[in-house]
Amino acid sequence: MFDFALNSIVFLHLVSAVLWIGGIIFILFVAIPASKEVMGTEAGKIMGVISKRFTPFANYSILLLVITGVFLSFLHKGSYMSAPFYFKSALAVTMIAIHFYRGLLLAPKIAKSVPAKKASLQKLSLALVRLNLVLGVCVLFLAKMV
Repeated sequence: MFDFALNSIVFLHLVSAVLWIGGIIFILFVAIPASKEVMGTEAGKIMGVISKRFTPFANYSILLLVITGVFLSFLHKGSYMSAPFYFKSALAVTMIAIHFYRGLLLAPKIAKSVPAKKASLQKLSLALVRLNLVLGVCVLFLAKMV
């Protein structure tokens, strides 16, 4: 019974990571280029709609990642005492901070800004998404080391 429960928790942890990081990959390499190709300068409108639909999935994935991650770290005695665990955890916390900064602070600022300022804020937002992808890939790389 314990093996089933543990495997279920690991499964939820992995599905959450796939949803969040896979969503970032989809947005960067599919949604943004396709929306620019079809809509040109109006691509931001469709990306706003995509973001509103994706953000709740990302938020629940993050919540599930934190809950299952904390649980798994206590089950794997000793692993949470290792340098890769701390580094991976620091990267994950940074990713979460970036995600919520973009959604709670930057997105409303972009929505209220004048066109001249909007473009630079959108570039910052995109750069942060790219940074989160790099950090996410690093977290995935470190996952098996922990």
